[in-house]
Amino acid sequence: MTAPTGSVLLAGAVARLRAAGIPDPQRDARRLLAHALEIAPGRLTLVLPEPVPPAAEARFAAALDRRAAREPVSHIVGLRTFWGRDFRVSRDVLDPRPETETLIEAALSAPYSNVLDLGTGSGCILLTLLLERPGTAGTGTDISAPALAVARENADRLGCDRARFVLSDWDAAVEGRFDLVVSNPPYIAEAEMPGLAPDLAFEPRGALTDGGDGLSAYRAIARAAPARLAPGGRLLVEIGPTQARAVSAIFAGAGLETVAIRPDLDGRDRVVEARVAAPGT
Repeated sequence: MTAPTGSVLLAGAVARLRAAGIPDPQRDARRLLAHALEIAPGRLTLVLPEPVPPAAEARFAAALDRRAAREPVSHIVGLRTFWGRDFRVSRDVLDPRPETETLIEAALSAPYSNVLDLGTGSGCILLTLLLERPGTAGTGTDISAPALAVARENADRLGCDRARFVLSDWDAAVEGRFDLVVSNPPYIAEAEMPGLAPDLAFEPRGALTDGGDGLSAYRAIARAAPARLAPGGRLLVEIGPTQARAVSAIFAGAGLETVAIRPDLDGRDRVVEARVAAPGT
């Protein structure tokens, strides 16, 4: 029997993923087929007319089974692109998302030399900030040892030896001050969890929600920031699109001044930038 071509397999895969309710079946099918063929996604079009080897066809079928069950593509292929770099991901870390690049852009808008990333997860924020600014150094904390293992793997893969990773409940195991403190904390309220996309069931629940009102992480960060920020230092946190006012109020109560609320590419509030308030303000 003649092996099916890539085009034939791709057409069947798109139909299957569409029937499973996958939002962008064409994109996902192409990414999974490239992964099964062990080629760069950009080369897929060139090989679609060719027969697919049986081993690759079997890998593709297994990958489609997983995606039809709503497992994220990033978990199936093991990588997620963020700020132009591929980061290793797993069920132990939150997938890097385009919205978080708003925080990177904000951080890069001013100089920094020493970064603290609270709740580092995959390490994508910390490592991106260090790789974009040679000569900088930083620390990433996380309460999850498996997450830190992923972050360390990403540091090794990307050749970044200027990051250290610490098992810590926020800043509890950290000393010293930093001119940039960043965080993408769990900010989804528990009441909102049932309405989320099924794919999120494959990500660590503790990285998505605090199990309460979605604001407890900001309270912890606000308590930590005054002792961790160097004079003139900046605090940047990602937020849910309706949380800017509440987070700013939490920060104000801890002696922090909100200096900017930055929107993402969809125009939704996404990052709060703060600093320690000057005396008398």
